[in-house]
Amino acid sequence: MRKLLLILLLAIGYLPAWAQPDTVRVGAYIISVHDINFREKEFTVRFWLWFQYSNPDFDFSKQLDIPNAKSIDPPEVIIDSLDGKAWVIMKMKCTMKESWSVHDFPFDKQHLKVQIENTLFDNRSLIFVPDVKGSQFDRKEAIDGWDITNFLVSAGTNDYETGFGDPRPERQVQNFSTFQIEMDIQRDAWGLFLKIFLGMYIAFLIATISFTPHPSEMEPRFGLPVGGLFAAVGNKYIIDSILPESSAFTLVDTLHALTFIGIFGTLLVSAIALKQYDAGKKELSERTNRRGARIIVLAYVLLNLMFLVLALL
Repeated sequence: MRKLLLILLLAIGYLPAWAQPDTVRVGAYIISVHDINFREKEFTVRFWLWFQYSNPDFDFSKQLDIPNAKSIDPPEVIIDSLDGKAWVIMKMKCTMKESWSVHDFPFDKQHLKVQIENTLFDNRSLIFVPDVKGSQFDRKEAIDGWDITNFLVSAGTNDYETGFGDPRPERQVQNFSTFQIEMDIQRDAWGLFLKIFLGMYIAFLIATISFTPHPSEMEPRFGLPVGGLFAAVGNKYIIDSILPESSAFTLVDTLHALTFIGIFGTLLVSAIALKQYDAGKKELSERTNRRGARIIVLAYVLLNLMFLVLALL
């Protein structure tokens, strides 16, 4: 009898470890995504967030965390009940961290993510169940200048390889249930493309005008490409000022590199044609000028088209 009582006491002592975690039904409605800042690697999102649960120990007005947020404004909280459960609605505004993918800028596609957690209860006590049907976004006002091509909410797990000061071996890794809001966005970027690259293309056209004077006219044949080169460099500095620093070679870098090489090619052709002219080979000089102009312009146009098509794919 004493042995049986001891077993029952041990079973009661371990009952919390066997108990199933409480579920929290959670959903979100995106009001707006704005202040997209590539240079600072951030964007701002405003959204409604709601929770339904039975456990009275949960208090999302004080226990809410968004790990990938730079800052979270104090939320507007509405507390009510629904079907005998607590019903908490929160209006959120967060500045989010984002590692932008600018390889194909301005034809880039971005993946935005907001991750919601409870700061106090791990996944042994709390599991999020996403309200997939109720979670939506404002299709008219959610984001200006971009299209949301994919929107989804899901539940996951965030692992922290620390006990947060708890020395017990079983607490050395903490697992928290997460609610994730994810969006894929892209834009029709041809208007933006023309705005930011028009100066670069005009700079190249200015350089190609140097092919029209006679090979013996040094001042326009060398002065125009140099002026175009300075204009192209200035255009690149302007674009780089709005993009994050990156070691990868982006579409912006590629198109400007082609322009720099194209302008250098005009100078090279002019130098060769001038040398031939000074050597008394006037016909060869003019032929070199014509062929060089065709090769440089054709190669520049074809390579630009090729890299643009690759960026759009």
